[in-house]
Amino acid sequence: MEDLPALRDLLDAGADVHEERDGLTLLHRAIDMELDAHALTGEPLHVDMTAYLLARGADPRRRGEGGNGVSARHMAVSSGHWLATCLIDEWIRTHPDTTD
Repeated sequence: MEDLPALRDLLDAGADVHEERDGLTLLHRAIDMELDAHALTGEPLHVDMTAYLLARGADPRRRGEGGNGVSARHMAVSSGHWLATCLIDEWIRTHPDTTD
């Protein structure tokens, strides 16, 4: 759940930043949790989990096996998480795709 220190500990212990469960990466799940927290509490939208995962090497272009195989960026855009979208767009701008 929304526990940034636990996420840090998990990654520091060697968990793969691109780990998937039920076809969703950690980044997909972070975007979803940030939106849920905002909707449930009425508190301002935040992006700390997304930012931390990007800093730890998560690639927002990566498509999860589930969720119709969409990228985390697509998920952020389509769900209205404008803060994650802005952050991801800047990450993509500064991290050109070299797999082509």
